[in-house]
Amino acid sequence: MDQIKQVAIVGGVHGNEFSGIYLVKQYQQQPEQITRSSFTTETVWANPEAHYANKRYLHSDLNRQFKTVDLANPDLSNYEQSRAKVLNAQLGPKGNARIDLLIDLHNTTSNMGACLILTQAGPFYNKLAAYVKMKMPEAIISRDEDHFAAEDHALMCTLGRYGVLVEVGPQPQSVLRQDVLELMHRMTQHILDFVELYNKDALPALPKQTEAFRYLHSIKLPMNERGERIGMVHKNVQDRDYQPIHPGDPLFTLFDGTVVPYQGETVVYPTFINEAAYYDNNLAMSLNEKVLIEL
Repeated sequence: MDQIKQVAIVGGVHGNEFSGIYLVKQYQQQPEQITRSSFTTETVWANPEAHYANKRYLHSDLNRQFKTVDLANPDLSNYEQSRAKVLNAQLGPKGNARIDLLIDLHNTTSNMGACLILTQAGPFYNKLAAYVKMKMPEAIISRDEDHFAAEDHALMCTLGRYGVLVEVGPQPQSVLRQDVLELMHRMTQHILDFVELYNKDALPALPKQTEAFRYLHSIKLPMNERGERIGMVHKNVQDRDYQPIHPGDPLFTLFDGTVVPYQGETVVYPTFINEAAYYDNNLAMSLNEKVLIEL
C-alpha cells in the first residue's frame, strides 16, 4: 500500500505572503499541531531574503523555478533560481523526492477563500479533495493544469512525490489577517488528518463526486497598442471569484466608460481576480471550467 512517510509544510515561497510564514513559525513553536503517528512532518521557510526585503521575490518568482529542466540548468543562477536548486536538494530531488507530500502555503489578494490547489491527478489527490471538501464545505478545490506531468510544472509543490498548494485570501500583500490565517491552519490540519487516515487505511466513506474547478487560461487587462492599461476589472466581477460569468456579461470597464463584455461561448468561473502580484504581467484573472472529481 502507498504510504506517506515524510511531509513538508512550506511557507514564504513569496516573501510578502505572510500567512504561510507565520503559520510555519507557529508550527515550529507548537510541533504537536503537525505531529501524527504514521508520518514525520518538517517545516520550511522557502524565501527568507525576499521576506526581509518585503517583496514577493528579489530577482524572479521562486514558484516558477521548479521545472526539471530548469533545476538542472547551471546558467539559471540568480537568487531565486539558486534557491530553487537548494530546496530541490533539501526536499527532492524532483522525480525521486525524499518528501512524500509537500504542502505549499500561499496567500492571494483575491477573494478566493480557502482553496486546495491540485497540480496532479490520481487516486490520492481525488480522495484528498473529497475528504477536505467533506470536512470543510466552504473550501474550493482547484485542478490547476493537472494534465501536465510533474516534471513540466514549475511550481514548488511538484518537488514532492505528491504536492498541493493551500491558497487563501483575500489578504493584502505584507499584511496578516486572523481569519485568513485560521482558514489556512484549518485546511492544513485537514490535509494532515487525511494523510494519517490514508496511511492507516481508515478513511471514512467519502463523497463519490466532489465539485472542482479546472484552469482554462488567463486573460489580460485591456491595453492599447503601446502596452498601457486602458481599463479595469468590472465592478460586477470584482471579489466574485468562482462565481459564473456568462457570455455577454460585463467583464471590464474602460476608463472612458465603455463596458467590455465577456465574449466567450461558454460559462466560465474566474479566479485570482485582480490579483496584485499579477499586475506586472497585466493579468486580470484566470478562467476556469467547473468539473467533478469522481472516486
